[in-house]
Amino acid sequence: MENNTRHKVYTQAEIKHPWLAMASMLIGAFVGMLSETSLNIALPTLGKVFGVEASSLQWLVTGYMLIIGIVLPFASIISKWFTTRQIIIFALADFAIGALISGFASSFSILLVGRLIQGIGTGLILPLMFTVAMLIFPPQRLGAVMGVNALVIMFAPAIGPTITGIILGALSWRDIFYIFALLLAIGLVFAVLFLKNVSPITRPHVDVLSVLGSIIGFSSLVAGVSFASKDGWVSPRVLSLLILAIVVLTLYARRQLTLAEPILNLRVFAKPAFRTGALLVMIDFGIILSAMYLLPQFIQNAMLLPVAMTGIIMLPGGLVNAIVSAISGRMYDNIGAKVPACLGFGIALIGAIMLIFASAHASIPYIICAHVIMMIGCPLAMSPSQTHGLNALQGPESADGSTIMNTLQQIVGAIATAVATSLLGAGQAAHHTAGHAAAFASGVHYGFYFTVCLAIVGLLLATTLKNKSNN
Repeated sequence: MENNTRHKVYTQAEIKHPWLAMASMLIGAFVGMLSETSLNIALPTLGKVFGVEASSLQWLVTGYMLIIGIVLPFASIISKWFTTRQIIIFALADFAIGALISGFASSFSILLVGRLIQGIGTGLILPLMFTVAMLIFPPQRLGAVMGVNALVIMFAPAIGPTITGIILGALSWRDIFYIFALLLAIGLVFAVLFLKNVSPITRPHVDVLSVLGSIIGFSSLVAGVSFASKDGWVSPRVLSLLILAIVVLTLYARRQLTLAEPILNLRVFAKPAFRTGALLVMIDFGIILSAMYLLPQFIQNAMLLPVAMTGIIMLPGGLVNAIVSAISGRMYDNIGAKVPACLGFGIALIGAIMLIFASAHASIPYIICAHVIMMIGCPLAMSPSQTHGLNALQGPESADGSTIMNTLQQIVGAIATAVATSLLGAGQAAHHTAGHAAAFASGVHYGFYFTVCLAIVGLLLATTLKNKSNN
């Protein structure tokens, strides 16, 4: 175990090239967030290659997000046990190894193991990227740095389906992971050459029961919802997992409220503004992830368009998502959270309803239009809701609130994808006599009913926000 006498902790003034130091984490975060949505468009191809049903394929998405959600809360305490260089180099190497395992996979099980390994790296890199940035840049430059960090996180998942579509159209599904590994290798070079240790090692106490409760509780919850798509919601396995999740997470929450230094500071939920903001962010993320999961499969399996064309169709919405994300934060500064949140959920609701009415014979411009509308609405609501919640916190609570939001985003994203998969299967089964394309379209419509419900709940909750003048 290394300590501070052997590994110097560098001050801000001693880091001459902070952007080069940040490069490794920016590359890692970009690949990690790109990976979160990029496989959605490859699922039909992978299903044919490995002969796997949608209920199992979804684990490539939900499993990845679940691992990120489990690892994220521990990133802060891990950074107090290991040096910055150790953590980032490990995370990048871990992600690259996971990508290579998936790339060389000869079976679906090996492919899934590689995906789960990748999630560990992403879960470590994402929170540390922001922490390190605050330590190595002077205050007057933090705004620009945080803007770059946010742009990477917003832009990568927005263009993920398009990049994957182009790769699948020209190369093989394996090349997706090989390209990930190549980018991560470049990130490793930057980490080895330029990354410095910027936080001291204090080795605080680690509450083992909290660690076990977090892993068992969240895993059981996501697994229970995921298995429901195949076994049914009242099957013994699903009910057992969901009951286990409820019991363990209840005990976990009670323990976090009694610990002096909890892994997740759940006390921040006592503040109504944070509670509302966090709920809105989770609902919004659920809308985005369920739509990003359903739409590429609809284009390929219902409209019967090639994967490369699917990527092109998804591109306008992805670009709009990134652009609106970049400007929606400024709306909060001018008019508060209520107006953009209500507008955002309302616009997203319109887009989701349009997709419910999309048949297997829908025109490409119609699909692009519906997707763009959704991708205007979701980011319009996201940033103001997040800022509204975090602004209710002060001092160290701000970091706690950010960690909770990031963690629950991943868990909710995994659950939303699993629910969408379950409804997709139910819709297909209910219309199995209509032919494959028509039955698949009906299944996707069932999934978008769930998206519509989320948008309605989000819209109703957004109306409870106070106008800026009343904050």
